[in-house]
Amino acid sequence: MTWLYALALVVITVQLSIFFTSIYLHRCLTHRALVLHPGLAFFMRSYLWLLTGILPKEWVAVHRKHHRYPDQQGDPHSPKLKGLGHVLLGNAYYYVREARQPEIQTRFAPDIGNDWLDRRVFCYGGVGPLLGLFLFMLLLGPLVGALAFVVQAGVYIFLNAVINGIGHAVGYQSFQNTATNLRSVAWITAGEGLHNNHHEFPTSARFSLRRTEFDPAWLVIRLLRVLRLARPLHVAPPA
Repeated sequence: MTWLYALALVVITVQLSIFFTSIYLHRCLTHRALVLHPGLAFFMRSYLWLLTGILPKEWVAVHRKHHRYPDQQGDPHSPKLKGLGHVLLGNAYYYVREARQPEIQTRFAPDIGNDWLDRRVFCYGGVGPLLGLFLFMLLLGPLVGALAFVVQAGVYIFLNAVINGIGHAVGYQSFQNTATNLRSVAWITAGEGLHNNHHEFPTSARFSLRRTEFDPAWLVIRLLRVLRLARPLHVAPPA
């Protein structure tokens, strides 16, 4: 029974990490496509810190650089430059290599990570996952909890690699840019698989543009808007 609980916890935490990455880090912070209630933004930021150790300033800087140089020299994780296999297996390495460059953060994310919590708490990316690991072990026991935490981290990293790699190599294109759309990937990555649409309208809070495309995160954003916890600033028109 403990293993069933562990599997359920892995699935839930991975999907929450993917949704919070897409809604908070990607659409809200990086592209300013929507505004989140401060309390909700704090919750998402804290959750990602515990489960992934991601620092918003680093994530935003790397992604903005990707948009500045899509599949060109300077793109942190282009499969056309580095090879699809290298991005799928080494995406975390490429991310860390870029994120740790202070000039990248200064140039591409000067507006991010400047409040007291960022300077005193969330700047310690390694502390968050240690606390997250402790919580998993507390819930599931030392062995199962540690294994579940490692698995959820690995799945999260791989799904991000799929977006960065396959999202620029496989799929259909509705617009003339270097990214691609994959509906099946969008279902399991909170809409991030609609990468071609996103590159065409990067400041849009909604990634789906056709009736056959589904953006799960957009449904969540619409619900948050009803609850007055989110306010989309720009939504691309349907194709």
